[in-house]
Amino acid sequence: MKIAFVHYHLKTGGVTTVLKNQVSALQGRCKTLVLTGDRAGTRMACPVVEIPGLGYDRPDMDNVPPEVVAEMVQQAICEIWPEGCDLIHVHNPTLAKNRRFLRIIKRLQQSGVKFFLQIHDFAEDGRPDAYFDESYPADCHYGVINRRDVDILMRAGLKAQGLHLLPNAVTPLPVSPGQGKKELILYPVRAIRRKNIGEAILLSLFFENGLRLAITQPPNSPADIYRYQEWVDWARGHPLPVYFAAGQKTDFAVLVGAAQSMITTSIAEGFGFAYLEPWTAGKFVWGRRLKAICRDFEKQGLHLEELYDRLDVPLAWIDAETFANQWQATVLRAGMTFGFPLDETDVRTAYDRLTVRGQVDFGILNEPFQRQVLEKVLHDPSCKRTLRSLNPWLAAIGVPSNPAAIITHNRRAVARHYAIHACGERLMEIYRLVVSKPVCHRIDKTALLSAFFDLERFSLLKWNASA
Repeated sequence: MKIAFVHYHLKTGGVTTVLKNQVSALQGRCKTLVLTGDRAGTRMACPVVEIPGLGYDRPDMDNVPPEVVAEMVQQAICEIWPEGCDLIHVHNPTLAKNRRFLRIIKRLQQSGVKFFLQIHDFAEDGRPDAYFDESYPADCHYGVINRRDVDILMRAGLKAQGLHLLPNAVTPLPVSPGQGKKELILYPVRAIRRKNIGEAILLSLFFENGLRLAITQPPNSPADIYRYQEWVDWARGHPLPVYFAAGQKTDFAVLVGAAQSMITTSIAEGFGFAYLEPWTAGKFVWGRRLKAICRDFEKQGLHLEELYDRLDVPLAWIDAETFANQWQATVLRAGMTFGFPLDETDVRTAYDRLTVRGQVDFGILNEPFQRQVLEKVLHDPSCKRTLRSLNPWLAAIGVPSNPAAIITHNRRAVARHYAIHACGERLMEIYRLVVSKPVCHRIDKTALLSAFFDLERFSLLKWNASA
């Protein structure tokens, strides 16, 4: 079998890592080729062909019609395999990083090319700048990385025989052995806004025995960098046990070796590597539990009982009126951006549910409101007692008294269900279905948006780039 992969670029990042692992997983099983808009120096275990028209939108490509790019794709494939390929596996095609991308796919479909479209991230999930008005490709096989997305796409019109669950492969984290005292709680993350850095800082105020929080990497995008730098500047004026950009100062394997445990406070994930990778290095992981993501891992036998579902704080600790106005205005504005009209009464009702009993989940707040909470805790010792009463798990955060058994169990579960070879087996099974089982279905984009536009979890960190 001959498989051509397509992605916008091969720059360092999550999807590029997944693609690289998939190519490796298929070695010895089938022939592979990667087509990309920017090869970025990444090494692959197969031929790589750069076609600029597949990359992110850029001015010098504005006048290149989708039909021309589609022909370049076919020519590139035929230069490697004169008889063509069995199918094209495209990563994240539904994001508007290239506004000709969907038309390129549809043109190739008209030529008889079979497609497997793998979605890692949905524009409908709080990414209005990546949203297309154009319909998504119909009558082809789709793949997603968690069961939440399977359920959503089934409700949005896709049929089971053309929708496949393909979890990502997990490779062991590097760890430098022989470290002395384990003094760090490591947050191995690029600190974009949805990673909820303020909550990690709040948790650090409850650390004991000299433990310190280490956040590994700063973000890349301008909006995220701005908010991240605000945290760095604010932290300089406060006595906090926090290291920023630790991965730029210390080798990552050394940080892993020095970690007592690892945390995640993210309010949104696609796959959820943060819940799996630490176990491969023998490290306990704790923090915020995203139910829709973690249920997949728990079904595979992982023990994640030390995670918490929410972190309640008193609404009286922030400027509640400003927050109410900002939250409701952001919801209405997001609805308008996506062409998804909302009733103001329904929005107010949703806000009342979010703030019932005069409390709000810290992960719903954006950075300025989070800092208002942190200032209260830093300057009034009684506030710690209040938070512990609202969130009893704060009385004993982090690692349980005897974590070794849980670490061993979870490490084995990750190796059993998320190893590279398991990924290869799943891919081959899916490819055989793509080639042999045509499907007739399409995605209802309104239904898809409705599934993600969940006011019960509507966070200003995720939905409001300017707030």
